[in-house]
Amino acid sequence: MSENIKVLLVDDQDLFREGVAVIVNAQEGMEVVGQAGDGLEAIAQVDALDPDVVLMDIRMPEMDGVEATRQLFAPDRAAKRTKPLRVLVLTTFNLDDRAATAIRHGASGFLLKDTTPVMLRDAIRTVHAGNAVLAPTDLTTLLDQQFIEATPTPSAYLELTEKEREVFEAVARGLSNAEIAGLVFASESTVKTHVGAILRKLALRDRVQIVVFAHEHGLVG
Repeated sequence: MSENIKVLLVDDQDLFREGVAVIVNAQEGMEVVGQAGDGLEAIAQVDALDPDVVLMDIRMPEMDGVEATRQLFAPDRAAKRTKPLRVLVLTTFNLDDRAATAIRHGASGFLLKDTTPVMLRDAIRTVHAGNAVLAPTDLTTLLDQQFIEATPTPSAYLELTEKEREVFEAVARGLSNAEIAGLVFASESTVKTHVGAILRKLALRDRVQIVVFAHEHGLVG
């Protein structure tokens, strides 16, 4: 039997946290292992509790969710982990520019705070599996709002094989492994292998970061 998904709740409103905790603990296969009221406390709790998924509020006193996310995914801190950490941003505003910044720092997507319990459950499972909880078109809109100027393509991208570049472009457009398999005439398992190779060669954490990488380096059509 697989272990429960361990969730850390981060929000400066006690009542909101308690409500979310009730919802998460009622779901099969997941449990709340801790709570934090600001970004500083969140970082300490991540170090102490080693959660799988952090539900991170964007706007908090002391340290907001954007800075906390940046620090959680700082290379020196991330290198010490033995398993992936996923951050899911919570916001009251759709297409929040702060959410876009958090995603650029490593978050796997965002949810509005008035989401349904079912959507919250599905989002936690989705990010835990290494996928995004917002469409790449929405992510592109978020990133475009920040007027990011494309930077030169890193040499690591040039080391991708022709097939890996095909898969990279398809992932950046938001296609699933099944859709990519039909596009490149390969099995889903082969596509999964290509995605793994792309993440390894580009030193990226997940598919969300492929979308960010493609956008920031002008690799999205």
